[in-house]
Amino acid sequence: MATYLRINPADNVAVALKEIPAGFTVNVDGKAEVVISETIPAGHKFTLTDMKAGDNVIKYGFPIGHVTRDAAAGTCIDHSCIKTNLEGLLDYCYEPSLTEIEPSADKLTFKGFRRGDGQVGIRNQIWIIPTVGCVNGVAENIAKGLREQVGSATGSVDAIVAFPHNYGCSQLGEDHENTRRILADMVHHPNAGGVLIVSLGCENNQLEPFMELVGKVDGSRVKTIKVQQVEGDETAEGIRLAKEIFDVCSNDVRSEVPVSELKVGLKCGGSDGLSGITANPLLGVFSDWIVAQGGTTVLTEVPEMFGAETILMNRCQDAETFEKTVSLINDFKAYFMKNEQPVYENPSPGNKAGGISTLEEKSLGCTQKCGKSIVRDVLKYGDRLSVKGLNLLSAPGNDLVASTALAASGCQIVLFTTGRGTPFGSFVPTMKISTNSPLAARKPGWIDFNAGVIAEDEPMEVTAARFRDFVLAAVNGNPVNNEKNGTREIAIFKKGVTL
Repeated sequence: MATYLRINPADNVAVALKEIPAGFTVNVDGKAEVVISETIPAGHKFTLTDMKAGDNVIKYGFPIGHVTRDAAAGTCIDHSCIKTNLEGLLDYCYEPSLTEIEPSADKLTFKGFRRGDGQVGIRNQIWIIPTVGCVNGVAENIAKGLREQVGSATGSVDAIVAFPHNYGCSQLGEDHENTRRILADMVHHPNAGGVLIVSLGCENNQLEPFMELVGKVDGSRVKTIKVQQVEGDETAEGIRLAKEIFDVCSNDVRSEVPVSELKVGLKCGGSDGLSGITANPLLGVFSDWIVAQGGTTVLTEVPEMFGAETILMNRCQDAETFEKTVSLINDFKAYFMKNEQPVYENPSPGNKAGGISTLEEKSLGCTQKCGKSIVRDVLKYGDRLSVKGLNLLSAPGNDLVASTALAASGCQIVLFTTGRGTPFGSFVPTMKISTNSPLAARKPGWIDFNAGVIAEDEPMEVTAARFRDFVLAAVNGNPVNNEKNGTREIAIFKKGVTL
């Protein structure tokens, strides 16, 4: 196993792949030798040349900030001695650099649930969705009661889940619409074979206009979407309605469908210095493979595009998509500024402990999840996918909010890379991919796939082939850890006041 990695020939820092002790000698370009002056933790950077205060630190071939004090060759570079170069709103110029992903001649299939509206689900679940937080308890009691009633005789239904949330009332403007749109997106999601919508009646999210937003449901799905307005013995009535839905959905069967029907969310959280070397590039390879199959991938976490946004902008298919990406970036910056918060208050403490020092560094690693594909469309928060290929989606970096937004856009699964570990799951399967092997060993109940082997000299193409098979097995029905642990939840983006 290599001890360190210089990612790009232009880099003036290298990354420790495992802890490097003081006194270790590093060979630079087969010529100069650098002696490490202090212990370098795994995932952290060290200088390959002497640097003066103000000099740019180059990683991935791009500046990731500048050093705030002199640093001799062999010195650890972390958040204590580097500062971002980023600033506020910028003007951008479209300079297209497009890599066309050739369609794959080998078109693969998986077994999914073809819905009456044409969509394909990778799960067959019953969802209890409250229109307002006041009926969260009722929704959860209905789900619990139905699970107890049907016991192990579930047929093809693999889960019965309520999705409590805090909203649906006491909200105004954009926040109110965000809640309505995310909940409506959930009703339409193909991983739900059937949905029971539970309403109170006095909330801002009134049932009639909400159902108008949901829209006309395809005829073959009408019988598996029901509505209950809470009154009287609400739990018993809810269980009765949910059982009617269950009786239909338990007979649903998987059928062979092309991989082009897959819509995959790309997310990272608790990133570390190996994220941009192992797990995120692995997702990039997988994303390009899905696109080559005719499928769809979605990249979000807009604040974690800052510093790498021009790379994405220049991969836009045309000037119109470029302008939508510019708005995606600058609108999110304006949101920070409107709330008098620093635009670049990132990375998190966990990121810093793992070796990430600036937002540029985090973003250059983060955006590798989408490979090299052309950007085909840009979605606003709450929008549903309509264009195949690589899409960008407006949502914050927050793990739960962003993963919910990915699922709401229509993604049947979220692939989530992490260097620190996290047990949460969104309302679709949320597969955790570790950036390093020690994390996978420590948290086997959280981590589904270990990409850390890439830093241990397993060739990317070997890991990518294993990963593709692992994801397809999950798509075909193998549960991922968040499903095994029963951790499924939603989080809705909130910007404004609460009444």
